[in-house]
Amino acid sequence: MSDFEYILVDDPRPQVRRVTLNRPKKRNALSNPLRAELFQALQDADADASVHVTILRGAGKCFSSGYDLSASTENDLPFPSAMGDGYWPRHVVEGAFRIWDLAKPVIAQVHGYCLAGGSELMAACDLAYVGESAQIGYPPVRLMSPPDNQFHPWMAGMRNAMELMLTGDAIDGHEAVRMGLANRCYPDEELEHRVLDTAERISKIPPDLQQLNKRSVHRAMEIMGMRAAIRAGTEIQAMGFHQRSARAYLKKLSEGVSAALTERDEKFGDYRTKEGKEES
Repeated sequence: MSDFEYILVDDPRPQVRRVTLNRPKKRNALSNPLRAELFQALQDADADASVHVTILRGAGKCFSSGYDLSASTENDLPFPSAMGDGYWPRHVVEGAFRIWDLAKPVIAQVHGYCLAGGSELMAACDLAYVGESAQIGYPPVRLMSPPDNQFHPWMAGMRNAMELMLTGDAIDGHEAVRMGLANRCYPDEELEHRVLDTAERISKIPPDLQQLNKRSVHRAMEIMGMRAAIRAGTEIQAMGFHQRSARAYLKKLSEGVSAALTERDEKFGDYRTKEGKEES
């Protein structure tokens, strides 16, 4: 396996590959260099005959707090995308479908914060198992824009998606399961071995058949319009950045990420403004 700077790769069980986002001091913020390593590791696993399933998790206290707001999204893109207005959501969605289109299953193992881009990464995986500590949400809808990857109506249904989009609130692991954003919720101390046990069961099915099992579900969703709707959503996201309130917020964000995020959430009393000063 290749050497990586921002992720860890290991094989914890026979035929099971595990990729760990490894920027714990940055709450596994998804910088473009990290994303490039992640896509490479997933592609490597998909091409490795000894691997039947891949687990994706985060090091430290959370899965991922989202995209790295301290870095330019234009630099070090992990794969080329058409530039121009809305290039970032288009790039994000293309990356999600790269995971979606892998032959072998990918499992998200989620604990702690799973916010914004982190929740989009979780949604791109075939299965999601979450710890009770999970906090899954999309706070940028409060002052920036709709999501880059608008998976919410497809996975959570209209009413749940509407509530998530109109509040920017986070939900816990049990609520994520109830809404359909995750498969199962476990106590944090049980999450790892439960996910490993599930991955090992999945690995017992030959990959040439498993890829068809996976594809059968995806094709049904695509026939109902999921892929086209998510791609169309990137244009709505791009419009968000042109709204007066979003432009004002982006200016503050450029002047200081921490202060801008605090201002965004203090009226709601959550994320970094919650008691204990946990940061989003």
